[in-house]
Amino acid sequence: MSAPKVSALKASALQVRPFHRDDRDQLTELVNRHVAAVVPGGSLSVNTVLNSLTRRPDEFIVDPWVSERVTLVAEQRAFVVAAAHLLRYRPDGDVGPDFRDLGMVDWFVSHPAASFWPDADEAADLLMGACLAQLSRWGVRARAADGALPAPAVYGLPRVWPHVRAAYERAGFRHTGHTEVILVAPVSALRPSGPPLPGLAVRRTLGECSTRLTAHLDGRDLGFIEVDTALGRPERQAHNGSLADIGNFCTEPGHGVEGLEAWLLGEAAEWLRLAGADRVLAYETSDDTSDDTSDDTEALRRLTSLGFRELVRTDRGWQHGA
Repeated sequence: MSAPKVSALKASALQVRPFHRDDRDQLTELVNRHVAAVVPGGSLSVNTVLNSLTRRPDEFIVDPWVSERVTLVAEQRAFVVAAAHLLRYRPDGDVGPDFRDLGMVDWFVSHPAASFWPDADEAADLLMGACLAQLSRWGVRARAADGALPAPAVYGLPRVWPHVRAAYERAGFRHTGHTEVILVAPVSALRPSGPPLPGLAVRRTLGECSTRLTAHLDGRDLGFIEVDTALGRPERQAHNGSLADIGNFCTEPGHGVEGLEAWLLGEAAEWLRLAGADRVLAYETSDDTSDDTSDDTEALRRLTSLGFRELVRTDRGWQHGA
């Protein structure tokens, strides 16, 4: 990880500086507070946080496009009160056009203002200023921001982080993308039932993203669901149970089998129970651009009717100067 040329910026015993390995415990605690606000009981190990500062192997498409990584912290009264991780993407032709020569605030976390820390916003703004200064030194084509912590379902800018959103907006970042809804269901609530039609069966294979369960009848595939149990690996384990998520879930138009989706989801839940998962996540794009959920898509209504509930909305696509 290259060391940025960042001079110490001071204000009321506050300094912004490059991340030091000795910061690892305080940084992990700050990151986990943000993770737990999105995913109940979610937390990351110190090693997971440290490893993510140098490489993100799960991002196997875009991670090889990164040329530089910088992690900055704001320290106040010998305590890390804010931190940010920045990426510089290569300008080369093999890089996707949206990422080519892009500077990214990959994630930004900070303590919200509190009675015992009234100058938290000052720390966040000073750190954000240092982030923008680093992007300027890189001379990138464009500046973007995200909230992609190395944890399940923590990406974009979750609306449960209003203090981070405010820091982005004060610095001139604007939401120009779309909104996604993350939903959750207890696996125990998705009980399997008998096939809705005689002869309907399920076939298990390895799918595009994870384990695929396909419903088929009379030699015809009617739909499938893919569920990933790798979210529950030890370094990303939630304290109160194991998580899985749905990678793909679709049925053929006009399949004509009433209750097919509920049955297929129940079959997936049975597989998740065998894997020890107790909660499953799903993701959908929403037309909603505010806290009003009246514009939810049909896909969202389908998931809630099957037993899912909304966990959080997250706003993706933040641009500086937009």
